[in-house]
Amino acid sequence: MVCGWSRKQNPILCYVRDSNKTGGQAMFIGYARVSTSEQETSLQLDAFGAAGVDTVYQDKASGVGKRPQLQRALRALKPGDTLVVWKIDRLARSLSDLLSLLAQIEARGARFRSLTEPIDTSSSMGTFVLQILGAVAQLERSIIRERVMAGQAAARARGKTWGPVRTLSPERERRLVAWFLEGGRTYRQAAEKFEVSLGIAKCAIYRVVRPDAPYLSRRRQCR
Repeated sequence: MVCGWSRKQNPILCYVRDSNKTGGQAMFIGYARVSTSEQETSLQLDAFGAAGVDTVYQDKASGVGKRPQLQRALRALKPGDTLVVWKIDRLARSLSDLLSLLAQIEARGARFRSLTEPIDTSSSMGTFVLQILGAVAQLERSIIRERVMAGQAAARARGKTWGPVRTLSPERERRLVAWFLEGGRTYRQAAEKFEVSLGIAKCAIYRVVRPDAPYLSRRRQCR
C-alpha cells in the first residue's frame, strides 16, 4: 500500500500499487481516522491492505471536528463501490450522523462495510445490525456523559472548583479593591498598579461593589 502525504507529513491518501481494476469495476474505498495527530492509522491500514481495499482516505481529527478526507471518500464513491471502515466508530460520532452518512452512501449507489463487525449493507440484515450497533454506541456515550456530569456535581458539593488559580492572593485583592475605592481610579489603573490583567482587576472589584453582576459568572477567571 502506497500513501500520499500532506504538507504536515501526515498520510491522507493511500492506494494499492498493484491494483489492476479498471475504471468501470467496483472499488473498495477505505476510510481511516484517529483522533489526534500523535496517533497512527497503521492498524487500520494493515487491515485494509489484507481486505483488498483499493484506496484509503484518512483523517487525523476528532469525531466532532472537520473530516475533510471523509468528504473526499464519499465524493469518490461510484455506483457499486463499497466504503470500508475498520470500525463504525471511525466513521460516525452519533446515530444521527451514522444514518446521515449511510443515506449519502446509498444515494451514490454504493455500499458500506465494517471489517471488525458483522456489517455489510449489501444485505438487509447487515443494515439492521449497523443501525443497532450505532444506537448502542450512542447509548454508551450518553451513559459516560451522565456519569461525568454526576461526578462533577458530587465534586462541587464537596467544594471542589475548576479553572485557573486566582492570580491575586486574598490580601493583595483586598488592597487592590481598597485602593480603587479611594476614588478617581480606573479599572485599568488598578490592573497596572497591581500587575494583573484588566479582567482579574475587574473581577476583584466587582466581587465587592457589584457581587450580583452577570460579568462575574461570564468570566472564567472570576470563578
